Amino acid sequence: MSSTPISFQASDPVRHLLVLPDRDAAEEVAVETVQRFGLTEEPQVVRDALAGEDDAEDAQWIVVVDDPRGALDPAALRALAEEYEGWLEAE
Repeated sequence: MSSTPISFQASDPVRHLLVLPDRDAAEEVAVETVQRFGLTEEPQVVRDALAGEDDAEDAQWIVVVDDPRGALDPAALRALAEEYEGWLEAE
């Protein structure tokens, strides 16, 4: 059985996850992504409690940016997240 390498095109759908330290930062980043990147709708903001943690202080907030055409610049998204003391992950 031969393995075929998987290649991704720039136009492949991508979901970017901008991880932020608190809800206020996440909500600001969601609005900012619409303005900076010309998104047609505001990204979803979700709370992600760390495994085993019940305390809201230990929650991270994630801005889920769907990029169906794979057109958004990950470096620009990363820079935006870092402005708010966060980081970027790709799903």
